[in-house]
Amino acid sequence: MNALDWRASWRIARRDLHLGFRGLRLLFLCLFLGVATLAAIGSLTAAITQELSDRGRTLLGGDIEIAMTQREARLGDKEAFRQLGTLSETIRLRAMAQRVGQGRGDAPPAILTELKGVDSVYPLYGTLSLKRARYSPLDPGHILIGDALAQRLDVRAGDRLRYGTADFIIAGIIADEPDRLGEGFTLGPVAIVSMDGLRRTGLIQPGSLYAAKYRIRLNPGFDAVTVRNDMEKAHASDGWTFKDKDRAAPGANRFIERMGQFLSLIGLAALVIAGIGVSNGVASYLAGKRGGIATLKVLGATSADIGRIYRMQVGAVALLGIGAGLIVGALLPPLIVALAGDILPVSPGFRVHPLPLVTSAAYGLLIAFLFTFPPLGRARTQPAAAIFRGAVETRGGLDRRSLIAMAGAGGLLVALALLTSREPLFSAAVLGATGAVLLLLLGLGWAVRRLALLAPRPRRPLLRLALANLHRPGAQTAALIVALGLALTLFVTLAGIQTSLDREIRNVVPEKAPNQFVLDIPSTSRDRFRAIAREQAPEAQLNIVPALRGTIVAYGRQRVADLQELPEGAWFLRGERGVTYSDVLPQGSDLTGGQWWPHAYAGPPLVSLDEEAAKIMGIGIGDTLTVSILGREITARIGSLRKVNWDTMGFNYILVFSPNTLSAAPHSLTATITMDARHDAAMTRALLSAFPGVSVIGVGDVIDQVGTIMTQMSRAIVAAASVAILAGIAVLVGAIAASRAARSYDSVILKTLGATRWQILAGQAIEYGLLAAMLALVALALGLTAAWFVIVRIFEFQWQPDWAVVLATLGGGALLTLGIGLAGAIPLMSIRPARALRQL
Repeated sequence: MNALDWRASWRIARRDLHLGFRGLRLLFLCLFLGVATLAAIGSLTAAITQELSDRGRTLLGGDIEIAMTQREARLGDKEAFRQLGTLSETIRLRAMAQRVGQGRGDAPPAILTELKGVDSVYPLYGTLSLKRARYSPLDPGHILIGDALAQRLDVRAGDRLRYGTADFIIAGIIADEPDRLGEGFTLGPVAIVSMDGLRRTGLIQPGSLYAAKYRIRLNPGFDAVTVRNDMEKAHASDGWTFKDKDRAAPGANRFIERMGQFLSLIGLAALVIAGIGVSNGVASYLAGKRGGIATLKVLGATSADIGRIYRMQVGAVALLGIGAGLIVGALLPPLIVALAGDILPVSPGFRVHPLPLVTSAAYGLLIAFLFTFPPLGRARTQPAAAIFRGAVETRGGLDRRSLIAMAGAGGLLVALALLTSREPLFSAAVLGATGAVLLLLLGLGWAVRRLALLAPRPRRPLLRLALANLHRPGAQTAALIVALGLALTLFVTLAGIQTSLDREIRNVVPEKAPNQFVLDIPSTSRDRFRAIAREQAPEAQLNIVPALRGTIVAYGRQRVADLQELPEGAWFLRGERGVTYSDVLPQGSDLTGGQWWPHAYAGPPLVSLDEEAAKIMGIGIGDTLTVSILGREITARIGSLRKVNWDTMGFNYILVFSPNTLSAAPHSLTATITMDARHDAAMTRALLSAFPGVSVIGVGDVIDQVGTIMTQMSRAIVAAASVAILAGIAVLVGAIAASRAARSYDSVILKTLGATRWQILAGQAIEYGLLAAMLALVALALGLTAAWFVIVRIFEFQWQPDWAVVLATLGGGALLTLGIGLAGAIPLMSIRPARALRQL
């Protein structure tokens, strides 16, 4: 027989390839899962990133934004802004909306909203659209409200609302606020008035908590990034915050980066796991083709001919699997966007993104090449006699050519992962960890097989049979260890992630939390506020603290503006934060270092700092901290360190100053009220009657919003992780399929010797049970480590799994994998000995 050319090889490959991919379905499924996962992740991330980039100006409301709290820009500063381009000014604050007149239902008389004052040129980019009306600049007596506010207060266009001391007529319902995402997190529905209308309310007072934002549409010739950098340097000590069109929503960008990091972890893990399934599937397929391969070799086919024929078959099915995965991955993002709801910052439309699809296809091809080479290499190089004996004798090892090709494919795979990743070190760590886990499981498989060989033979036949199955010729012990280990590890990982997130949601509110937060209490009205609260709820517990906003501009000798990047975990250095002053240690804090200042302290400025923040900044007691408050830099010495109990839902401040430092600055008071819930409505009415400018925040409203976001995030994480679970199960199916020929032979021999079907099944059940029992602790350790990394390092939540659920999931996963193994063995029970022996 002469060497076959490519055309003849393809003719043989095509005739031998079953139309339904019989034997290669696992190859198709694993590549489909891996490629579809990566393509969907890449397409979704690209779509959201592109949407944020395309709508940057609209989301921000300008080319650049300058924001400050508790004050407005000076006239000279505004004039400097106008030199750069068209200026739009807005002021945003939390305020209580009160329905004027009788409602049409059971709507509450007042709710917390986000009130926004806009000037006549707002919006600079995009369109403020209304339902059944066209937007035009508002006069001081009219207001626009969001649909959520209209529903909650049961009002409509033409009705009246009261803010502070001013009444407004509802001019329309907002359909789309163009800069909504750029405004950040809100605690209530939005309402928009003119700047003159906002000043009518009397809500803007010295010390009031409001944010003034100045958006600029730059004149031609100005670059947004350059202008922003210049202004940041020139006003580093003013406590201003800056954004530009390329980072219009930094919170959304951080969310996408964090979620992308997690999804990349899932995608890489699923792809590598799918690769193992590919190898098992091809090994199983070639085991079934053993007779044909040996016959071709006897007839004179060379190793090159064999390799070419079966590479063509595997390649054809692999390309179909990759192609199907690319199609599904490209079509999935719109569905994910629809299911995710409000968890995503934007809702991009359908668009094909070529780069993630090309990258996913390259991953699929490399995985197919890398993991199919070992079984193809053995089929190509083994002599015909060895192939015929393959059912009872297995030869391992690969030739140098195969090893070099696999090393090259592996190197390209790692290079592709690192070059296409936004965080190469993270991707390298994921690949390294995945490789280490696989090596650990392979080593464990070798050890189990060796121990089974050396162990004394049990007296009971079924136990002896199960033990022999672990080390007999052709045993797939290593493959089964890897498959079972991965499946159980993934079950534990998912349980650890899910239960930690569930507990995080439940712990949003502690057992004893305040009923209400009250903001913008006049600083001179502490006693009056206390008297009104006691009158409505005599048993109420009150915590009243001063409230200011400040920006840390320097710590020790380090200016924050000079940092190339913020230290890891230094979120408190990003923009303004709440600051306060107190004569005594605040509620919810424990003193861990230094001493609290004495009553009526009158010395140099002192500050008490959160110990975690001090550790991140590398400073301690005696060092200095400089904070910009209302545009003035205040340098204070660190007098004490505190552990802040953030889960108390009280007022937790990173910075607490000595009273003599800040008491003279314009500020307001904030308070928490802990009381019987039946007093909530009466308390709200009494406080609004006495202080029209205060904002009353119900803890229940906060919990509902945060809980909804956390629940959506939990579902998204579980859905993404489920892909890896499916890949793990596919690997298990592949491992079982790879041993199908050897187990068929064993089953036939045992039947011939008189064994019943139930005895054969029982022997396999004991075998799988022994493996699952040995792998339980390993899977528990690996799965919990992976879950801890996702919860703590990626999402920065607390690690608090439900151990009972985790252990129950591990047990359930073991039973499921055992069931899958036995389900794969059931068809073998129907094989007739005479027919099977004739085919051997």
